Amino acid sequence: MEVVAITDVHGRVEKVRKLTGILAGRRPDLILIAGDITHFSGWEVARKVLEPVLSLGVPVLAVHGNCDGRDVPKLLEELGIGLHDKRVEINGVGFIGLGGSNITPFNTIWELTEDEIMKILERNYRPGDVILSHVPPRDTKADRIHSGLHVGSKALREFIERNQPPLVVTGHIHEARSVDRVGKTVIVNPGPLFRGYYAVIELDEATKKVENVELGEL
Repeated sequence: MEVVAITDVHGRVEKVRKLTGILAGRRPDLILIAGDITHFSGWEVARKVLEPVLSLGVPVLAVHGNCDGRDVPKLLEELGIGLHDKRVEINGVGFIGLGGSNITPFNTIWELTEDEIMKILERNYRPGDVILSHVPPRDTKADRIHSGLHVGSKALREFIERNQPPLVVTGHIHEARSVDRVGKTVIVNPGPLFRGYYAVIELDEATKKVENVELGEL
């Protein structure tokens, strides 16, 4: 299964169009969107951002980010691509979603306590599922800000250590574009699409193992 992962679009429709131009000839099996589709905007902007992706006719799963407007999760549900606090199977692979972020100093739109994050993960996850989470796990390459501090979710980190999902696709921390591991779990932060970054992940459907990760750039 070829999975294209994007995150942190922040309303930059021109970047989405450029990416979909590349993907039109590639035809991935699935596109994962890890939140911050908009930059504190609502469904109108989100719809414009998503239209080029949906026009590809490829399955899409998405979660909202902490900077998405209050009505964006509802739009994702109406489009049939919302994954927050639920589980969906694509080609025999399970995917669960975690939108928003852990608590930040900035009082953004969608923030969750660590307890809320853990409850969402525990009620949806089945062994072998892929996690699509806007917030990255704590103490990884994917959650390190410029100062060197790690600001990801402690609950997500704990859950990964305990359950070892094959893959976690995340975003949120723009400067933390990376591929990392926690035990057997591969952690991918594709980097923000508004800067032209994305990732292509090869996932074996039978073994639920990541075979390759390519960090791409427009």
